[in-house]
Amino acid sequence: MSGQKITVKTTVHAPIEQVWLDYITPDDIKQWNTASDDWHTIHAAVDLRVGGAFSSRMEAKDGSVGFDFAGTYTEIIHQKRIEYQFGNRTAQVEFNTMPDGVVVKVTFDSEDIYPIEHQQQGWQSILNHFARYVEAKIAN
Repeated sequence: MSGQKITVKTTVHAPIEQVWLDYITPDDIKQWNTASDDWHTIHAAVDLRVGGAFSSRMEAKDGSVGFDFAGTYTEIIHQKRIEYQFGNRTAQVEFNTMPDGVVVKVTFDSEDIYPIEHQQQGWQSILNHFARYVEAKIAN
């Protein structure tokens, strides 16, 4: 059973086209999809269409533990919104273009194993890594 809704967001100082592409491209996902420096994403797959599947294999760099984050897309609005199901939970990613960049907001159902604060911090950390990755990429 899914829990309460948790929202995290960040502003990415980059054009929407770049933000969108870096969010949905497997090679890019492997670069930014981590909550901490001792973890990494070793595989990512994206079939960006309603009913299409996605998956990311996340592992501790020392190989001690890992998990698959996977689900199915339920709504895609190009450069605006991505919605998906993962297990019995759902998430929505919104991309809002602003004068200084793109606000990326992720709202997801909490799960019952970890405290809400821990889940919020983990997802926020991943989103912060995403923003830094995109901004560094366009700076080069």
